[in-house]
Amino acid sequence: MRLSYPQDPKLTTRLQLALLLIAAMACVATMLAGFVNGHGIGSVDFDFRHTWLFLTVAVGALAAIAVIWRMGSMARREARAAKSESVHLRRNLAAADAIIRAEPQVLVFWEQGQAVRIVSHTLASVPGLPEHHAEILRFGQWLESTSAHSLKAALDKLFVNGRSFSIILKTIAGGIIEAEGRAAGGRAVLRLKEVSGYKLEIARIEDQHATLARDIRSSRALLNTLPMPVWLRGVDNRLIWVNAAYVQAVDAKSEIEVLEHQIELLEGRQRKSVSRALAAGQTYRSRIHLVSGGERKAHEVVVLPVDGMTAGAAVDVTDIESAQGELERQSSAYDRTLDRVETAVAIFSPDHKLAFYNAAFAKLWSLDTDWLASNPSDNVILDRLREIGVLEPVVNHRDWKAQVLACYQTGTPFDDTWNLTDGRILHVMAEQRPDGGVTFLFADETERLSLESRYNALIDVQRETLNSLKEGVAVFGTNGRLKLFNKAFCNIWHMQQKRLAELPHVGEVIAAAQTLHPNNDTWRRIGHAVTAFLDERETFSGQMTRDDGVVVDYALMPLPDGATLMTFADVTDAKRAERALVERNEALVAADRLKTNFIGHISYELRTPLNSIIGFSEMLASPLFGDLNAKQREYLADIMSSSKTLLAIINDILDLATIDAGAMQLKPTPVGVRALIDAAILGIRERAVRNRLTIEIAVADEVNEFVADEARMRQVLYNLLSNAVGFSKVNGTVRLACWSENGTIIFRVEDDGVGIPKDRIGRIFDRFESQSHGSDHRGAGLGLSIVKSLVELHGGTIEVFSEENRGTRVTVRLPEHPVTPAGDVPEWLAGGGRAA
Repeated sequence: MRLSYPQDPKLTTRLQLALLLIAAMACVATMLAGFVNGHGIGSVDFDFRHTWLFLTVAVGALAAIAVIWRMGSMARREARAAKSESVHLRRNLAAADAIIRAEPQVLVFWEQGQAVRIVSHTLASVPGLPEHHAEILRFGQWLESTSAHSLKAALDKLFVNGRSFSIILKTIAGGIIEAEGRAAGGRAVLRLKEVSGYKLEIARIEDQHATLARDIRSSRALLNTLPMPVWLRGVDNRLIWVNAAYVQAVDAKSEIEVLEHQIELLEGRQRKSVSRALAAGQTYRSRIHLVSGGERKAHEVVVLPVDGMTAGAAVDVTDIESAQGELERQSSAYDRTLDRVETAVAIFSPDHKLAFYNAAFAKLWSLDTDWLASNPSDNVILDRLREIGVLEPVVNHRDWKAQVLACYQTGTPFDDTWNLTDGRILHVMAEQRPDGGVTFLFADETERLSLESRYNALIDVQRETLNSLKEGVAVFGTNGRLKLFNKAFCNIWHMQQKRLAELPHVGEVIAAAQTLHPNNDTWRRIGHAVTAFLDERETFSGQMTRDDGVVVDYALMPLPDGATLMTFADVTDAKRAERALVERNEALVAADRLKTNFIGHISYELRTPLNSIIGFSEMLASPLFGDLNAKQREYLADIMSSSKTLLAIINDILDLATIDAGAMQLKPTPVGVRALIDAAILGIRERAVRNRLTIEIAVADEVNEFVADEARMRQVLYNLLSNAVGFSKVNGTVRLACWSENGTIIFRVEDDGVGIPKDRIGRIFDRFESQSHGSDHRGAGLGLSIVKSLVELHGGTIEVFSEENRGTRVTVRLPEHPVTPAGDVPEWLAGGGRAA
C-alpha cells in the first residue's frame, strides 16, 4: 500500500515526531524482550519492578498508537483541503488561459535557468509574422533591420536592468505590431499584439516621418556634395539651411556662421528682383554675375517657392559661356571653311528654311545671293531650279520633291545622282541634323566619273596588256607566296595555271622550274632575294640557257610594298625582241613629241580667236559704236578682264612649251634698269591702287643698264610684282630694290603679305602649282615657273625666302653680260612670241 501525504510543513513535523515516538517505543520493547529472555519470565525472581516496567511500556505503546491515530486524522483533513485548493487553482488557470487566448497576441515567457517558451500564439492577421513558434524568436528574419535592432536593444535592457518597454515594430512584409516587455523577479514576458486605432496611425506617422527624415538627410547630403551653392529660406525669409558650396562661396567658416550672421550670396538689388518674381507667384530664373570664392563669375540663379518657404540654387555657368563663345568662334570658322570648299553645301533649319550656304552652292546653281539671303525654303529652291531649267525634267515633280525631302520625317539619309541639263553629274547627299534640320551636299562628280571611267579602261587595258605580253611576269608577296602571274609565265616554265592559281610558295615554283633549268646557284639567289628581310633589297638580272636550248632573260626587282617582281623573257629570237623594243621606244618618243606639239598648237590656236574677242570688246567699249548702259559696260569689262587673263595663261603655256622645246630665243640688248622697272610697275599699278598698296622703289646710283632680253626681263619683274601685290594685305607695302655686286645685277621684290608655308616653298616653282595661302589671289600657277625658266636662260639664279603671315622676299641675280645660246623657232611659233 502506497501512502501519500500533502507537502505541509506542520503535518510533516507531526508525522516525524510520531515516527520518532514509535521508534523509541520499539527500542524499549526490544530491550525489555531481551531482558525477559535473559532472566526468564516465569522465574521466581520476577518481581514487582519488572511488572511495573512492563506496564509502563504497554501504556507508552498505547499512547503512541493514539497519537498516530490523531495525526492520521489531521493529515486526512489537510489532504482534503489541498485537493479543494488544487481544483480551485486549476479552475483559475483555465480561466487565465482562456483570457490570454481570447486576445490576438503572441506571448513569449523567459524564466531564469529554463528555456524560453511561447505561451500563446493567436496573432494571425499581421503580414509577415511567422506561424511556427520556432521562427518567431528569429526576429532578424521577419522584422525590418531597424525594427529588429530596436527590439534586440529593448530586450537586452529588459534582461539586464528589468526595464520595461513598449515599441512599434514593422515586418518585412509591411505589417505593424506592438511589442511590450515586462519583468518580474527572474522572469520576463514579451507580448506582441496587433496595432490598431490611433496607435496604428501613430505607427504610420512615425514610419512616414522616418522616411521623410531619411529623404531630407539624403537630399541634404547630396546637395552638400554639389559644387553649386544651394540655400533654403523660412517663412520669415531668413536662411535656415545652406550647403557646403554656399559656405565656400561666401568665404564663411561653417554653416552655423552663415545662419547666425545671415550672410547673403545675392546682392541687395538681386534679392529685390527675386522677391518681386516670387511675389508674383513665379519662379525666378536669371543669369547674373555673383562674387563666389573671391571671383566674379556668371551664374544661372533659380529660386522657387515651396510651401511658404523658398529654395534657391546658383549654377556656375562661366565654363558654359566660354564654351558658347568658343562654339560661336568654331561655328564661324566652320562656316568660313565650308565657304572655301569646292563641294556645294546647304544647311536647312527644322522649318525647311535655308540657314547656311557656301559660295560653291551659289556658284553651282548660279543663284542670286540676295535671294538666297532671304532664307527661302528647300521647296522653293527646288522649284526655282526647275524654273531656270537646270534640273532634268521628271514625270511627277511633286513626288520627286517629296522623295528628296523625305529625310526630314524619316531621318533616313538621302543619296542620289542628278544629271543636270548642262551635262554635269552631281552626287547629292542629305542627312538629318541633330536639331531636326537637314544638310545637303552637292558634289560635282563629272570630272571624277570621267577620270574613273578612263582609269577603269586603263586598268582593263593594262590587264589585257599584261596577259598579252610575251614576257612572263610573277609577283611574290612578303610571305614568299605567288601573288600575280600571267599566261606567258606559265608557257615559259611549262606550269599549269590551275596549280599557280593556288598561290604556291616560291620554293615550290623554283622546284617546278628546276626541271627545265637545274642551275642551283641562280635559283638559290632568286629564292633568297624573294624571302630575305634586308634593309636594302638588291635588284639584279641575268640570262638562263635551259636544257631544251631556250634562252630566258630574267630580272628581279623589289616593289615598294615589300613584294618582289620577277620577269622572264624568251629571247631565243633576239632580233625580233630587239626590234620590238626599238619600235616601242620610237612609239613612246613620238607620243611625247605629239603631246608637246598638241599642247603648243592648241594654245596657239586659242590665242587667235581670243585676240579677236579682246579686239571686238575694245571696239564695243569705244563710244564710236554707240553708248552702253552701266550693266552692259560691267559685262564688257568682265569679258575684257577674263579674256586678258586667259590670254596671259595661253601665252605662259606657249612660253613654257617653247622653253621645253629648247626653242626660246633671247634677244640680248642693253636694257635701262629704271625704264624696265617703270614698265613693270605700270602693269600692276591699277591693282596696287585698288588694294591701297604702297610701292617702294630703291635703285642704286651705280646701276644704269645691263644686257638682257628686255621683253623677257619685263615679264620676269611683272610676274614677281604681280605675285607680291596679289598676296599683300590691304594698305600693305611692296618693295622693289636693284643694285649691282661683283658683275651681277640683283633685283629684290619683297612684300609683307600672308607669306608661304614652309611645306610649300619647295613647290612654288612647279607648274600649275597655285595656292591662295589665305588671300583672294589665285592664278594658273605658271608665273613663277616661267620666271625661273627665264632667269636660268639668262644665266641667273632665283631665291625665295618667306615666313608665314610675315611676307615673302624673292631675289634674282643676273650677270650683266650673259651668254645665251640661240635656238631655232618652230614654224607654229613663228610670230607667236609674247607681246611685251
